[in-house]
Amino acid sequence: MRSVLWVLIALVTLGVGAASAHEVRGALEREREYRGAPACAAAPVKASGCVREQEFTVRSAAANRGKRSASPEAELVPPSGEPWEVTFPRTEPVLSGMEPGEKVVGVIWHGQVVEVRDAEGRRQQTSDGPVGRPEDRLGGALACLSFGPAALVGGLWPLLARREPRHVAAAKMVRWHGVGLGGTAILVLWAQAANDWPLWAIPAIWGPLALLTLASMTAFALGALRGELDDGPPARQEPQPQVS
Repeated sequence: MRSVLWVLIALVTLGVGAASAHEVRGALEREREYRGAPACAAAPVKASGCVREQEFTVRSAAANRGKRSASPEAELVPPSGEPWEVTFPRTEPVLSGMEPGEKVVGVIWHGQVVEVRDAEGRRQQTSDGPVGRPEDRLGGALACLSFGPAALVGGLWPLLARREPRHVAAAKMVRWHGVGLGGTAILVLWAQAANDWPLWAIPAIWGPLALLTLASMTAFALGALRGELDDGPPARQEPQPQVS
């Protein structure tokens, strides 16, 4: 049952990874479109691809910590009086300091507030913002598409080897090194986001770490097949009495 569970997890992870990889290109194109969008000459009547800035007054802001499936959100009111509900992927650096009555500037693109700037000049992308999406998709794709194959091999191997102990031990090495591959990709994505590194930094840093993990996986799997990872010392054989 454990091997079957690993196989199911691997299949789901591979599906998520494939979807994330497919979205990377679209996210890149959307970010390029946003960065190259011209400023609006006047406030457009309907959603437009130009970029304009709008002053808002904060009516409310909530971090929603501890609430399941609830993103940080704020209610912003423009001079026209029609409130805008805006959500954020995280609370820092702007939402955490928002207070009712405070003035902020929202960047509007395609009819959505994609960025908010406070009086101190700090900027934060909203959940509709296109900046940073390619990095998120690439990091998710690397994590899932590195863990998925290892989990699949580690799950199928014991089933095909008929639960032979050494093959089971080798499969375990493959599975847990796969967890390391995926975890490393997530850590690299976190470091990239925290330091605002460019997109290419993710594969550039993760690639060498992945090669080291794969080398370790191979060494441990071969060691398990040779019996070097067997639990405990070999059984001691008692001397047989000599028959005279």
